[in-house]
Amino acid sequence: MKKVRKAVLPVAGLGTRFLPATKAIPKEMLTVVDKPLIQYAVEECAASGIEHVIFVTGRHKSAIEDHFDLAPELESFLEQKGKSEQARLVREISNGLRFSYTRQSEALGLGHAVLCAADLVGEEPFAVLLPDVIAESRVPATRELAEIYEATGLGVIHVEHVPRERVHLYGIIDAEVEKKSRWGDKVLRVRNLVEKPSAEKAPSNWAVTGRYLLPPEIFDDLRTARPGAIGEIQLTDGLCRLAKKGKLLACVYDGKIYDAGDKLGFLEATVQLGLKDPKLGENFRKYLRGLKL
Repeated sequence: MKKVRKAVLPVAGLGTRFLPATKAIPKEMLTVVDKPLIQYAVEECAASGIEHVIFVTGRHKSAIEDHFDLAPELESFLEQKGKSEQARLVREISNGLRFSYTRQSEALGLGHAVLCAADLVGEEPFAVLLPDVIAESRVPATRELAEIYEATGLGVIHVEHVPRERVHLYGIIDAEVEKKSRWGDKVLRVRNLVEKPSAEKAPSNWAVTGRYLLPPEIFDDLRTARPGAIGEIQLTDGLCRLAKKGKLLACVYDGKIYDAGDKLGFLEATVQLGLKDPKLGENFRKYLRGLKL
């Protein structure tokens, strides 16, 4: 089985839920504690053995490319000022990864964004990470999915259990425990997916988290997918086709997911990660305890 070397990060969205902050700044560059949101996904890629990160960008996203570019002048300036720690932080942003960029010229859905990366991915398996989701666990989320793919040759996605009253916010899977799996009941065989169903029509409480490991054949499924009612090609359509061919698994994620895609989730991620920060956490906790609400 081919080793998973590439990851696709769709970052072409307009970030309208964060206006006016995102009028001139990409949503992915908003800071969570001490680094931009997009950096958490890139660090997960590096920790998962990914070698090549492909950004699917849009207009006004050049700040992302600048952030991951080399900055020898800045490093030299910091070293000259005796700020070696800051110079190291700047140097390690790229984590030794290779970066490529391609444009999604129109907002035609997540499936279309992934399809825009087809030429750069080629005939290889690849990960997809939604950059507004921060996944925190002992084993990096993408590495866990890569290990399952490399053992089975099947596409695999992460899912988590959500309350019934929240299923309408997620893609929900119809699945059963994979028989004779080395991972026990942690791995499920996906039969179908439903995008944001009502509580009454949801086939389960298993919600897709925003981490995917996909075979290259999904590109053919996306090329022939029909746009939905709002003219978009959804990644769910390609996943459904994989599922119907018996080529899609789901792995129950046992870490913590921070959905920073809206303002409340972003604030929750900032607070939770701030409390865990080794330098800031103790004083931040004292501050929160002293608030009079």
